Amino acid sequence: MDELPWADHQLVFVGGLHRSGTSLVESLLSGHPSASGLTGTGAPEDEGQHLQDVYPTARALGGPGRFALSPQSHLTDDSPWAVPSSAPRLFDAWSPFWDLSKPVLVEKSPPNLMRSRFLQALFPAARFVMVVRHPVEVSLATEKWTPDLSFSRLLEHWFVAHDRFEKDRGRIGQILVVRYERLLAEPSRVLAELAAFTGLEGLTDNDAIDATVHSTYGERWQDRIDREGSAWLGDLTDRFGTRAAAYGYRLDDLSTLERGQR
Repeated sequence: MDELPWADHQLVFVGGLHRSGTSLVESLLSGHPSASGLTGTGAPEDEGQHLQDVYPTARALGGPGRFALSPQSHLTDDSPWAVPSSAPRLFDAWSPFWDLSKPVLVEKSPPNLMRSRFLQALFPAARFVMVVRHPVEVSLATEKWTPDLSFSRLLEHWFVAHDRFEKDRGRIGQILVVRYERLLAEPSRVLAELAAFTGLEGLTDNDAIDATVHSTYGERWQDRIDREGSAWLGDLTDRFGTRAAAYGYRLDDLSTLERGQR
């Protein structure tokens, strides 16, 4: 049997909701001399999802703030597209935009958060890096694309996506979850974890990590609370506070990441 065209490469899939820091993480990985990300695609953010015709894109399912609410967004090894022919179709779609002389090939698309089991079924040796960021920050950043959605609806989208990911997580052989907050606060430590996981020794940030981003969102959130009122925050906390705490987050304090978080 002919050798699979990706057999000599380590495939790394990066996922996480839009505005979670997936582009930053992908750039850190693909910037390594031994790695290649998709480049020159002409597609938004050079995301692999836009270059293939195997499965629906996030845009086709409603886009940021919406796609995870569609049943079609959650792909597993039982999905109708999880068939042997899908792997070479995907690799053929992506390979023109990778430097195939590099041993590590990186593909980033936000919906990978909910497609790890599917991608693992097609590429069993693949590794997965999922980026998780505070639900409030993600929702604040997503609002510009979804002016017709309420803030509570955006929060619900975050929890639906991550709850589904958590159910799949235990069935993924090689996976690393990167907390965006930890990446900003402890870049050297998180980069070392990424390097050990991907085999990209000496991974550096090249000054790409801006720790001031987190405080900026804290200010935006306080301004929003002042504008909407304490009752508004209280309603959100009643609806989502317990769910946020399960992930180590608080809705009233973006600077806190509780110990023992998932």
